[in-house]
Amino acid sequence: MPGADSLRVALLSYRSKPTCGGQGVYLRHLSRELVALGHRVEVFSGQPYPELDEGVILTKVPSLDLYRDEDPFRTPKLHEYRDWIDWLEVSTMWTAGFPEPLTFTLRAYRELKKRVGDFDVVHDNQTLGYGLLGIQKLFPVVGSIHHPISVDRRIELEAAPLRKKLSMRRWYGFVRMQAKVAPRLNPILTVSESSLADIHRDFNVPQTNMRLIPLGVDTRYFHPRPELPKRPGSIVAVASADSPMKGVATLLRAVAKLATERDVNLTVVSKPTPGGPTEKLVTELALQDRVTFVHGISDTELGELIATAEISVVPSLYEGFSLPAVEHMACGTPLVASRTGALPEVVGDAAIQVTPGDPEELAAVLRRLHDSPEERAAVGRKGYDRVMERFTWNAVAKQTVEAYREAIQARRAR
Repeated sequence: MPGADSLRVALLSYRSKPTCGGQGVYLRHLSRELVALGHRVEVFSGQPYPELDEGVILTKVPSLDLYRDEDPFRTPKLHEYRDWIDWLEVSTMWTAGFPEPLTFTLRAYRELKKRVGDFDVVHDNQTLGYGLLGIQKLFPVVGSIHHPISVDRRIELEAAPLRKKLSMRRWYGFVRMQAKVAPRLNPILTVSESSLADIHRDFNVPQTNMRLIPLGVDTRYFHPRPELPKRPGSIVAVASADSPMKGVATLLRAVAKLATERDVNLTVVSKPTPGGPTEKLVTELALQDRVTFVHGISDTELGELIATAEISVVPSLYEGFSLPAVEHMACGTPLVASRTGALPEVVGDAAIQVTPGDPEELAAVLRRLHDSPEERAAVGRKGYDRVMERFTWNAVAKQTVEAYREAIQARRAR
């Protein structure tokens, strides 16, 4: 039961299904823990809708769902258009832009205008659309930026062939909007010193406006499973297969080198585009019998998959935090992680760090771990101990509530 000091929180997220990435995972666990602390939480989300726990209220803010898995970049039928925001959404897509951060916040503003008095604070989960500036006139607004998408844009542009650079710049056009909105939110919550520095540099947010709150791990699902046998030669990674930033190509090349002399197999938790760059690389490296892609599995299945692997890898070229790294360590599985972004501060000395984008170095470390059960056990223990000391969702929720109260008090003072 909410108490006298409980808060009424509107939590905004433009796409929220956990399989869409870390934003959906963050939304689910934070909302659950806020409710457990006695607060009332209502999630406003566009498609794909989130998976939420008991006690969290979901208010759907439907878009035209232009990027649904079964029909991406679809053209809606005439009867689907409801208003000018729908036309803005589809016209932005037709001109190679990504409309959802803007159009979601415009719809959320429209909904929240009807609910003045229902909430003490609004928390935006990395949408940063212009509609927030209207919402800010009605409620205190707290923002979360896990890392600035300007970093994704830089890495994707560097990896893109010349013929695709123009359309990619257009796709990432929403980043200019985010850079204008972010400095007007206070406080901004972020997850690492690395992200804090990147947000300050790329979005010009004063460091005094930001609060550092690391993410947590759900130990109901991510924990060691000593009763289950390890799968011999198994390597696991949780990473978006076709995103250059996630480094899956580097991992595949490292596994290809290792597979010539060791009996190893790799499981990547992701869904590559059929006929896309990752599938083509698997074929080029003759890894069809060594690599498996899985997606749509439950948290329990994912926890078991990680806990029964001999080695886990986060091969990213950049990370603003990396929930998968924390989940791997929570399972007691020895972790190899790139020395980039926030990963060094997240894993500390509890993982083996390698140069991002270097398949030779990664292959050498994987080879060493494959041959040494003693080192695997030692690294796995250190990772588990580090997570238990530092990363819990209950602590995240408590610190987030402090930021909510700060925003509420600042608005009252104004």
